Amino acid sequence: MSLSNEALHKLAREIETQALAAQQQIGLARTQMAAKQREQRLTHLTLDELASLPKDAIVYEGVGKMFASLPIPVLRQKLEGQTKELDADVERLNQRLLYLETTHKNSREHIEQMLRSR
Repeated sequence: MSLSNEALHKLAREIETQALAAQQQIGLARTQMAAKQREQRLTHLTLDELASLPKDAIVYEGVGKMFASLPIPVLRQKLEGQTKELDADVERLNQRLLYLETTHKNSREHIEQMLRSR
């Protein structure tokens, strides 16, 4: 079954639109992943610093414009929870990035295939 030139152009525009949208989403996902990885590094550095402190040291957590004193075990537990959340976020973003890259690649291949078949 052969498609008319008009139908081919319309289909090519739709596929091109999908490819551009996927490319924009890829950039956004990479930016979000970089931000999450930065947060991960900061959390790991903070945990390392907490490990080097004596157990009776006084530590503070920023709360808005002020600081609140926290016991080290409570702060460590909070940071470990953040680490788990960040790991899950990065994994989810990684999967989304893989999906978007595959979508973009497939869209490009379809356009090239349409052009070759003409």
